[in-house]
Amino acid sequence: MLELDPVAVRKARGLARKAGRPIVTLAKRHTTVSVERATLRLAGLRGADPDGTPWVNRLVDAVREDVGLENGAALPVWDALIREGMNDLTALAQKAATGSVRFRLPEGRDRVRARAAARKAVAAGVKRLDVRRRERERLIRKWGDAPRQPWIYLIVATGDIYEDMPQAQAAARAGADVIAVIRSTGQSLLDYVPEGATREGFAGTYATQENFRLMRSALDDVSAELGRYVRLTNYASGLCMPEIAALAGMERLDMMLNDSMYGILFRDINPVRTFVDQRFSRQVHARAGIIINTGEDNYLTTADAVEAAHTVTVSQLLNEYFAKEAGLEDWQLGLGHAFEIDPDIPDSFRMELAHAMLARRLFPRAPLKWMPPTRHMTGDIFRGYLLDGFFNLAGALTGQGILLVGMMTEAVVTPWLSDRDVALQNVRYVLDAAGNLREDFRPAPDGFIAQRARQVLSESIKLLERIIDHERGLLDAIADGTFGLMKRPPDGGRGLDGVARKAPDYFNPASETLEEAG
Repeated sequence: MLELDPVAVRKARGLARKAGRPIVTLAKRHTTVSVERATLRLAGLRGADPDGTPWVNRLVDAVREDVGLENGAALPVWDALIREGMNDLTALAQKAATGSVRFRLPEGRDRVRARAAARKAVAAGVKRLDVRRRERERLIRKWGDAPRQPWIYLIVATGDIYEDMPQAQAAARAGADVIAVIRSTGQSLLDYVPEGATREGFAGTYATQENFRLMRSALDDVSAELGRYVRLTNYASGLCMPEIAALAGMERLDMMLNDSMYGILFRDINPVRTFVDQRFSRQVHARAGIIINTGEDNYLTTADAVEAAHTVTVSQLLNEYFAKEAGLEDWQLGLGHAFEIDPDIPDSFRMELAHAMLARRLFPRAPLKWMPPTRHMTGDIFRGYLLDGFFNLAGALTGQGILLVGMMTEAVVTPWLSDRDVALQNVRYVLDAAGNLREDFRPAPDGFIAQRARQVLSESIKLLERIIDHERGLLDAIADGTFGLMKRPPDGGRGLDGVARKAPDYFNPASETLEEAG
């Protein structure tokens, strides 16, 4: 659709790889408390103490206090299980919480035994990821899939999982293909995953393993009723990114918002912590067959969508590199971008088309996630409904894979079911009326749209070159406020105290298994 210079496209990808490699090296050399907790969760540890602190937190904290995390938590934990004559991680965590068991780094035969036991226990969790992935594939064959793309993606979140479920089912009956349960405000800053079903959240519902199970079951019921598989999305981001990824895989979620840059920029989570966590979580998503959604759309809520368009493209290229390095395939790359140009700017729609077409041309096999207008929604619901219609048309014209439903009540209230129904009518009308209009839409090779796309690509290449020229590359670029105008230094932010540099004999059975799969 766009006559981009293939040499420029190859150069942009090569620069993204060059900028991303040091971050991958950094991630490989470190672990975090959440990576170690995710490993124990894959081995079956769940539950919480009477105060609500998960046993996995209590156990990893005890290991860290005794021997640190530089060698990983697995060897000390399974060594203690063997020495105590136990086979129950929960019982071990309970003993550790009272100080009645101590941890050590085993050597010799003790190390060999602990290593073998840890690999066996964690392998059972990885096998569960495989089983749930095959189950998804079987159900799609049985019930059928969404009849077309873009998939219609709609958010529900009341704070009460038992209220979310009927709302999600109603949305599916009204045409939604993907249901996203937005997380309770601030959960990304919690360094633990709440336990059990939750009925009180703030502008969202807590992401917990039980909430995942309940919502997946509810959507399975409505999928059987409708004769098409309805996908479920949640958030694997923040301080517990690896753990939530593992829980999502074990409970057969289908998509996860998974982008470290969002947590770095908008939640001030330490960059090193989040890049380490992101790599592990994406390895889990790759194994579980989960589609990731990235957060480039968020940059345009703080930076100008015209001036900063190239930062979105740069982030997409980096996210593609990080994702593929972690084992994800093209069909799992829900790279994000958004319809956020000020509608009062002349030719704003043409620029939106240029940006959307550029993304589609750069990532032809990825199910791009197209986000609706939010920043310039004023509370005028009629104007908002029209803007959402233009957004839907841009999605149809440019072949987006995942289209988030825009709400005309954005910036006014949390939408009611009736608001969602009207918004879904807008999407269905535009997609049905446009049909395969994309086949007929061919912008002039030297016209406004094509020239704008080439300009953004050229600016992206220049930015990638500047990132590489920084002493610490991408980390310095983030510190300088390159993305979303947020300045986040690598030695600042929340969660840095949960990072440990790996010792030469570091051992993590989950990492080993996932690396072998990659």
